[in-house]
Amino acid sequence: MTALFSRGSVAVVEEGETLSVTGDVDVTLAADVAASGVQWLQSTSLSAVTLDFSQVNKASSVAISVLFEWLRICQQRAISVQAIHFSAPLLRLASLAELDDLIEHPAATLGV
Repeated sequence: MTALFSRGSVAVVEEGETLSVTGDVDVTLAADVAASGVQWLQSTSLSAVTLDFSQVNKASSVAISVLFEWLRICQQRAISVQAIHFSAPLLRLASLAELDDLIEHPAATLGV
């Protein structure tokens, strides 16, 4: 496990093929959280990843924005997203935003 970003209770770590966020991402940290994942995704030689937001307990559009930035890089680099894991609060927010198909079937939805 390698920490890519850590500030207060918020961290971004990579472990094998998984890129994870822990803590409640707010607008003051969003750019740094997103950038740390983008940097890792741009430098990895992996062809498939899992994006894990299951330890983000606050439903926030900021966390979903980070996810979208990471998905954009995955598409650019032809990295398949095997799974996206959300905490229950984030899953409810994603469902309200009608992102269910993306969360449940990222590879099929993204076409990568």
